[in-house]
Amino acid sequence: MNDIKPEPASTSSWDSVAQVPPIPHSHHHETVPVLVPTPIKMDGTIAHPPPGPQMPQTPHGVPAGGFLEHDLPPELLQQGWRKFWSKREHRPYFWNKLTGESLWEMPLLKPQFDRLTDPLGICNPAPVANGPPGPVPVKRRASEEGVGSPVTKKFVLAGPWDLEIATNVVIYERPPTILPHPHPDVEVLRCSLAAKLRQCYQELCHSREAIDAPKDSFNRWLMERKVIDTGSDPLLPSTCIPEISMCMYREIMNDIPIKLVRPKFTGDARKQLSRYAEAAKKMIESRNASPESRKVVKWNVEETFQWLRRTVGATYDDFQERLSHLKRQCQPHLTDTVKASVEGICLKIYHLSADYAKKVKEKNSEILKEHGITELTVPHQMPNLRKVWCYPVQYAIPCPRLPQVDYLPDRDQTLLRYHGETMHINTSYLQKLDQLYRYSCFDDKKFELFLPRVWCLLKRYSTFFGSGPSEGQGTQGALPVTVFECLNRMFGVTFECFASPLNCYFRQYCSAFADVDSYFGSRGPLLDFKPVSGSFEANPPFCEELMEAMVNHFERLLADSPEPLSFIVFIPEWRDPAPNALLKLEASHFKRKQVVVPAYEHEYRHGFQHCTAKSDLNIKSAHGTLVVWLQNNAGYQRWGPNEERVEALLEAFRPGRERERDRQELLSPQRNNSTDATPPTPTPQTPDNKGPGVPPTTPDRPL
Repeated sequence: MNDIKPEPASTSSWDSVAQVPPIPHSHHHETVPVLVPTPIKMDGTIAHPPPGPQMPQTPHGVPAGGFLEHDLPPELLQQGWRKFWSKREHRPYFWNKLTGESLWEMPLLKPQFDRLTDPLGICNPAPVANGPPGPVPVKRRASEEGVGSPVTKKFVLAGPWDLEIATNVVIYERPPTILPHPHPDVEVLRCSLAAKLRQCYQELCHSREAIDAPKDSFNRWLMERKVIDTGSDPLLPSTCIPEISMCMYREIMNDIPIKLVRPKFTGDARKQLSRYAEAAKKMIESRNASPESRKVVKWNVEETFQWLRRTVGATYDDFQERLSHLKRQCQPHLTDTVKASVEGICLKIYHLSADYAKKVKEKNSEILKEHGITELTVPHQMPNLRKVWCYPVQYAIPCPRLPQVDYLPDRDQTLLRYHGETMHINTSYLQKLDQLYRYSCFDDKKFELFLPRVWCLLKRYSTFFGSGPSEGQGTQGALPVTVFECLNRMFGVTFECFASPLNCYFRQYCSAFADVDSYFGSRGPLLDFKPVSGSFEANPPFCEELMEAMVNHFERLLADSPEPLSFIVFIPEWRDPAPNALLKLEASHFKRKQVVVPAYEHEYRHGFQHCTAKSDLNIKSAHGTLVVWLQNNAGYQRWGPNEERVEALLEAFRPGRERERDRQELLSPQRNNSTDATPPTPTPQTPDNKGPGVPPTTPDRPL
């Protein structure tokens, strides 16, 4: 349910579209331990006045005080004007209940005219003023009236998230990004080139190796390349060493000569063995293989065919064992034969990506030049490093004018259309983006750029997922809501290391794309994020190179920081063979505990939850999930995984817990506020602050 809390008002042109009341922001400044910088350079430290009584900017109800409407002419009463007494100023003021306008002086009467014969009121001569012109009515500010004013209320958006939890993460102040702001025209070009690159990958695999591109292989290639990419494009890799991706190379090799699957029946196992033998023989005969490889493969294939002809009544396991034997004998020779061809595929895809990234950069430069904006190539240097509360990515250059995006509501979904390209999103998730935008966007208070930025966000993730059925779903799966609630309640977690604006639970997180996600709370890619203290959840996409880089990054952070730092990592329990990331986690010096949630005994949320029906959101996990606590000494003292906390986490994973939670939430009108249980964060030590402090209520905003 939605909690109602008193807060100051904020206005937005998007309110009428999203149907979500504005979410204001307040700051508590009893002690200000840190400052959150903005892209605007400011000299000196800004002094903050103590918080006063919360006031709405415009009255939205009947003001308190004596009701003196009998003193007004009937014409003004008809226009909505009412007269009230100000207890503070001890004088009357006038308030229009239709427009919300407040004046100290009596409003002027509009000239009367016949609406039938003179609808515009331009035929009557203007009245001649006999005396000096009277004073213009002075508008009354809401801040001038503190007693009895109506209190505005804060709307807490219900859903599988809790955006009211403030961060406990402290970082060193960082320079704003020199990336250009997203633009729909640039995004159309980038996404069309990325889709073309994905299609080229499929065609190369089919024409050169007679196989389909491995499922999700292109997505994993994008993630693996971004671990080492130093180029400027957020999506397309352009500056990588080495140029050949071992991730893509291995996945193509694994499907040569045919893609192997686990058969359901004995007949299917027999057919797969026969198909593999035929494909291996055809490949070794049609390629420029060495005589030794040709001899070994042909001999093993012929032996397999003889075994199939003479064996009657073989079992499922017999066929699978024979297939494993044949693959062990033939695969090394097939790999040597097609190695140059597969490396050629990897190189061609990378070079095309670099060319496409260059075209996108030229398009960005063209738009910036049209708007008279200077393009930056070198990031700003921070004069001194200060510890600050974690804040979203900020831009160093202004945003160009963005074109209009059409908004089309359609029952439970909303359509956003630009130049014939329509993006779909569930309306509740559009409202979530609205809420995140209020917390994290600093340059668009009137929401004039909200819809174009949402369209760019949806277009980027739609391209990243791919167009195939259920393609990309595994890279965006999320933990159940009950698990996030438990992590926050028991371990003080307030931050997700791998999320997106569409699937995040907290309003602070790291994500793949620093440009389109930053307006909605993203702190940028995890490997560029260097926190000093805080409690984190990490559920990485299933890309082995990214998971290994994540573990290395966490260990460096834990070794460098003496302040409380905790990472709770969730990865698949793959044991045949175990990936390097899993082995490094288990052998880590900072590992405090590990548990396994068994396969098929827990669920994940659908990777496309922003456009999926509620009935299809939960998916049973086909593999076990390994949970590992990495903590330094201070983090272990504060958020250590004792038996009670670990049991609570395993209980939160139990299937059906989320449905039970939803049922209880429907029965109980009051939503539990999990922020109360979040352990306080130690105060960052800065030259201006040596004592203890309390994190600001809304640390996403500049102070």
